[in-house]
Amino acid sequence: MYRNKLNRLLPALVSSWLNRLLPALVSSWLALTPTAWAQAPTIVRQPSPETAQTEKAPLSLKEAFELAWSRQPEARSQSVRQEAVNAARAAASSWTVEPAALELQGKSDKMGSNNGSREYEIGVAIPMWLPGERSRSGDLAEATAKALDSRFLGAKLRVTEVVRERWWNYYRAEGELALATERQANAQKLADDVTRRFKAGDLSRADQHQANGLLAQAEAGMAEAQGNRAIALNAMRSLIGQALLPPHTQAIALEPMPDAKALNEPATHPALVELLDRATVAWRAAELASVRTRANPEILIATTHTRAQAGADTDQTYTLGIRFPFGAGPRAEARRATARAEALDAESSAELERTRIISGIESARAQVLAAQSRLSAAEKRARFAQESQSFFEKSFRLGETDLPTRLRIELEATEAGRQLTRARIDVAAGISALRQSLGLLPE
Repeated sequence: MYRNKLNRLLPALVSSWLNRLLPALVSSWLALTPTAWAQAPTIVRQPSPETAQTEKAPLSLKEAFELAWSRQPEARSQSVRQEAVNAARAAASSWTVEPAALELQGKSDKMGSNNGSREYEIGVAIPMWLPGERSRSGDLAEATAKALDSRFLGAKLRVTEVVRERWWNYYRAEGELALATERQANAQKLADDVTRRFKAGDLSRADQHQANGLLAQAEAGMAEAQGNRAIALNAMRSLIGQALLPPHTQAIALEPMPDAKALNEPATHPALVELLDRATVAWRAAELASVRTRANPEILIATTHTRAQAGADTDQTYTLGIRFPFGAGPRAEARRATARAEALDAESSAELERTRIISGIESARAQVLAAQSRLSAAEKRARFAQESQSFFEKSFRLGETDLPTRLRIELEATEAGRQLTRARIDVAAGISALRQSLGLLPE
């Protein structure tokens, strides 16, 4: 009986208690000041590894080049090759062409017995330089050291060319993706507007199909831009590894424009210097081969201990001799001819490279001027297209413009934006190409 009464009274008591307490809680909550809210505890979330990676500063072109160069075989073998050059210099400055050799010799007329005669000889053979060989070896070592430096600089320039090309291809892909994203958003907005007006009876089903077709075209362009961006990203990462690349922004970091002095000095181009240094090494090798007409002579210094028979006194004699080989003949002539041929090949290649460098500089300058002109025209077109897009978008909402005109204006604005993005990147890529033609590394 008491349980039944409690079941009837409990809902009433709870309802009465809530009616009295709830207004007080609401009043207290509304009375909280902004300061009290600011003092309330907040939940701090730790950034995920992906978020922490995206917050890192993206790479610059110079940093991308340094990463790409550090992964090249030439960079990894540079210190070892420098050690080889230093060793060649030290060898050219030594007093002997090769290390001295120790000679030991023993004679006996009764093997296994202490009886009979004995003769022991100990000597040193010292290889000597041929006339003029030491100085020419030093000249070859110095030329090789200089050629090694120019070789590494030329290798850096070749790596830079690939990095610059893929860098700006990546920027173009990022720009196309940004435009495709914006176009898809505008097409979605337009499709939603047309659908709303179709339901209201202001537009026909054909108009709705045209708007949906534009949206489908924008989605296809979005998918294509994402694929091109993935290709450009993978191509860039194959050079620099899994480093963070910069996203596309309107403010593109341009390389410094080369000054007039750099434009007028193609003789210092690393590719040309590399070929000229290679020719110098070949000529020094030919000069060295011209004095190496035979093997190196040797000076022999020896002492001999002789005993006629067991128990006899030992006699000691001294030997001073020279070993002078005959001429090498056709082998030496073959080495000289090969060295001269390599020198002539390098000089001829240097002349062709000089012509190519000069024409490349002129072409790159013309490309920069043309890109700057296209950028100026693209900025004007984009400004007019954007203003027209705003006008016709407003008039379309008010019903003053038909859908075909609205779609045409939308496509023109999209194409103007794409042309402006490409023109900006073309100017930056053109300056990079001009610096590449001058043999300048990223700064």
